[in-house]
Amino acid sequence: MKYKFNETLLNIPPSASLAVSEKAKKRRAEGVDIITLATGEPDFDTPDAARIAGITGIAEGHTHYNTALGLPALRQRIARKLAEENDIDASSENIILTPGGKYAVYEAVRTLITPGKGEEVLVLNPAWVSYGPIVMAAGGTPVDVELSFESHYKITREALEKRVSSRTRAVIVNYPNNPTGCILSQEEADTLADFALTHDLLLISDEIYERITYDGNQSVSLASLPRIADRVITLNGFSKSTAMTGWRLGYACAPKEIISKMSILSQHTISCLSQFSMEAALVALDCQEDIKKMVESYDDRRRFFVKGLNEIPGITCLVPQGAFYAWAKVDLAEKDSFEIADYLLDEARVAVVPGDCYGKGGSCCIRMSFATAEADLREALKRMRHAIGKINDSAEVKR
Repeated sequence: MKYKFNETLLNIPPSASLAVSEKAKKRRAEGVDIITLATGEPDFDTPDAARIAGITGIAEGHTHYNTALGLPALRQRIARKLAEENDIDASSENIILTPGGKYAVYEAVRTLITPGKGEEVLVLNPAWVSYGPIVMAAGGTPVDVELSFESHYKITREALEKRVSSRTRAVIVNYPNNPTGCILSQEEADTLADFALTHDLLLISDEIYERITYDGNQSVSLASLPRIADRVITLNGFSKSTAMTGWRLGYACAPKEIISKMSILSQHTISCLSQFSMEAALVALDCQEDIKKMVESYDDRRRFFVKGLNEIPGITCLVPQGAFYAWAKVDLAEKDSFEIADYLLDEARVAVVPGDCYGKGGSCCIRMSFATAEADLREALKRMRHAIGKINDSAEVKR
C-alpha cells in the first residue's frame, strides 16, 4: 500500500541534535570510545525532595485525570515565582502546564497561527533546532533573522526590519540562548518591545534556561516590560534548571485570553499532565540549594572548558553568559560545520552539533554541552586539540 502523509510533515527535517546523539550511540555500540557533547541535558539527578514528592503522590493514588490547565497549587506557585524572580505580574489564571517546554512552544505557535494563510513567525538565528519545524508543524512559515558571531549575536532593529512583513504574526525569542549562551540585555529587550509595538506583533519568549546564568548576569524577561506585557507569551519549564528532563514538565504564562485558547488545544491533544509529576514540580521550585549547586558546577566547567577551547589554534569560543553550551567558530581547512562535526566524531571521537543546524549565523560553528562530566570535558579538549592540530600541521607543510 502506498501511504499518503500530511504534506507539511514531509518537509520537516528530524531534530539535528538528536541525530548527532543517535550517530554517537551507534558508534559506541560498535565499540568506539565516543565522548558526547551533543545532548542538552543536565548530568544531575532530579533533587531528592522533588523525587520523594513524586513517589509520595503515586503512593497516595494521585494517578488520575487532572485539569487541562494544570494543578492549581502549582499554577499559583509558578505565578509567585514569576513575580519574585522575573518581575512578571501574573496570577494562576495566566498559567498553563504543558508536557515539557517543547510542547509549550508548539501550543503557543499553534494557538496564534492559522494554517493556509501564509502567516509567518520570525526566529532569531542561531536558534534552537526545533523552532522552525514547530512553526511549520503549526501551519506557519518560519522566517530567519540572522544575527552575527562578530557582534556576539546582538539583536538590532535593522536585522528585524529586514525580515518583517505584513504576514508576520510573532517573534520567537530565546534567552539565555541555546546555542550561543547569550542573555537578553535591557537594550535588546527595548529593541524587541519597540519593534513589536510598531508592527503589532506577539513575542514568544522561551526562558527555559533563565535560572542558569553566570558572573552575576540576569537575562531580561520580556513580560516584565509593562508596555508589552499583554503581547508576551513566556515559556519555561523544569527540564534544565531542576534536572527534570524525563518528567516532561513545562508551562506558559500569557494573558488569560491566550491561555484559554491554549487550554482548548490541551483538552483535545494531551488532556492533562499527571498529578504526581506536578506535585514533584511544586517541590522542585523551592529546591534553591540544589539549583545553586548545579549552576556553580556548570560555571566551574564553563570556565576551564571555554578557556581550553580558545587555546586551540583555529577555534574562537564565545564566553556563555547563560545556559550550558559552548558555541565556537572553527577555522578548519575551509570545512563547513557539518564537515567539522564529522571530522571531530571520526578523528577525535567527540560528538558535537553542527552550527548550521541552528540556522543562519551558525556557519562554521559547533555547539558543545558542558553539562558533562569534568573528566570527559578535559579528555574532549585533548582529543580536539590533537585532531585539529593534525589538520593545522598539514596545512603548514603545504604552505
